[in-house]
Amino acid sequence: MNISILDLLTRKKESKKISMITCYDYTSAKIASKSNIDIVFIGDSLGMTMLGYKNTIPCTTEVMALYTQAVARGAPNKFILGDLPFLTMRKGLEPAMNAVEKLMQAGAHALKFEGFADNSILSHIVNSGVPIMGHIGMTPQFVHQFGGFRVQGKNDSSAEKIYQEALALEKAGCFAVVLECIPPVLAKKITESLSIPTIGIGAGPHTDGQVLIWQDFLGMDPDFSPKFVKTYFNAFDPILNALNFYDQDVKNGSFPEPQHCYK
Repeated sequence: MNISILDLLTRKKESKKISMITCYDYTSAKIASKSNIDIVFIGDSLGMTMLGYKNTIPCTTEVMALYTQAVARGAPNKFILGDLPFLTMRKGLEPAMNAVEKLMQAGAHALKFEGFADNSILSHIVNSGVPIMGHIGMTPQFVHQFGGFRVQGKNDSSAEKIYQEALALEKAGCFAVVLECIPPVLAKKITESLSIPTIGIGAGPHTDGQVLIWQDFLGMDPDFSPKFVKTYFNAFDPILNALNFYDQDVKNGSFPEPQHCYK
């Protein structure tokens, strides 16, 4: 593993940024394993990017464990962060611990959960030796409560609630916290108030690190382009063109050629 919890905390102290990317399959993980990315994250966003759901709610612990295993096998040298699915932290201690056990045994080095759950459950998990990353702001598992995927913390009361949640997560033992889709001024205030790293997504430049979705930053879905995403490669068109070239070669008989055949 290239980086550890202690390294991430040191990055915070030294004002060195942290990079994080989502990843959902073995082949992509092999690519990520060769990169300089710090954290490889199996997010329940796979429900949308890989399985085609409208939100992340249908993801189960079993689904998350399966994808976590694949990524862990593909990137054994990376810090692997797993995602606790919908309601995991709200069914009681035993169900929460069962989910934690499955994801850690699947290959995660740490886990993330959304919102602010029961302090006693969170503390029990942390005291059981499991590093936990919090996630506040626009938490996708709360999409129905928010009335859609909307920026959070835009008014004083909402901003104060998110700020207090950040402080509480640090106090409860989280080693880091994701800040999603909140105004940069709020993200800056939280980042400066915490001794643990903040990882931003749609939260401006003042967080201690950034995370993006694999499909988003590679431009694999031209129909989805949220404001906070920077596209580093337009993968959709080259892949589409390659498929059409292959189709053409098959139909005109130019593939396979002799070099593609066994003697």
